[in-house]
Amino acid sequence: MLLERRDLQSLAYMLALPALVVWQWMHGIWLPLYALMLFLTLGTGVIHHNHTHRRMWRSKRLNRLTDLWLTLLQGHPTYVFYPAHIANHHRYRHGPLDVARTYRFNGDTNSLWGYLIHPLQAVTVLYPVFLRWLLAQRRRGSGAWRYALWQYAAVLMLWALTAAIDLQNWLLLVLLPQLHGLHWLLATNYLQHAHADGHSSINHARNFEGWVNPLLFNIGLHTAHHAHPKAHWSKLTTLHRHYRERVDPRLNAGGLLPYMFRTFLLAAFVPRLRSRSLMSPASGAPRAPVHASENP
Repeated sequence: MLLERRDLQSLAYMLALPALVVWQWMHGIWLPLYALMLFLTLGTGVIHHNHTHRRMWRSKRLNRLTDLWLTLLQGHPTYVFYPAHIANHHRYRHGPLDVARTYRFNGDTNSLWGYLIHPLQAVTVLYPVFLRWLLAQRRRGSGAWRYALWQYAAVLMLWALTAAIDLQNWLLLVLLPQLHGLHWLLATNYLQHAHADGHSSINHARNFEGWVNPLLFNIGLHTAHHAHPKAHWSKLTTLHRHYRERVDPRLNAGGLLPYMFRTFLLAAFVPRLRSRSLMSPASGAPRAPVHASENP
């Protein structure tokens, strides 16, 4: 029933995360398992994203069940990817009309503070997008409105039930891991786009290589993903080879953790390591929207 066998890895993450929660709920928190659980919350965010772009199953019912399962794991409804990610980020690609563009809030920065604060800033502009979308669906009488409310209800019921059973375990094993995953889901936008050129059709995203890709479903190969948003994540490795030589070399950043250490920590003491913006102040005119299925 799976469209792609490589999504067995996705299913393994989706089963391992709640299994670790249940085991630690029953036997107590063990730091190595807790660290693994936090890592799996990152994977859940990427799977959530990937399932939005390309459905995992041949069956509509299984895809709906996967939406619900990911909603419960993430602690946030699946529907939000459609108005905020597909209709906004993939349409405007970090350009001046992208509501959560990294240079909207503190200027065109790429710093530790910018990375840490970006998720909170993004939420302030994304939630109005969610609400407008929901109200539009309600006015149309669309079933999407009811589907989104069911997703919110599922999260609230999970929280209420687990908090009633054990408030401390709910905080440590449910809410905190979900917030950790949501932080990374939103902060990834900063990692992938800060100091990239929001006015360029090719240099609008940063790419990461190394272990982040096999562990997190090729999330680092972002230029290829923007160019081919409907391609399955397993195909991005091949597609990346085509785009790697076309983007500005500074956007091929190597490994994710070395990049973060170099850019957010070492650069404070070594000026030559500081990130430089690729965006020209003179190129401020909004770019025409690009539909999610369109290649640059």
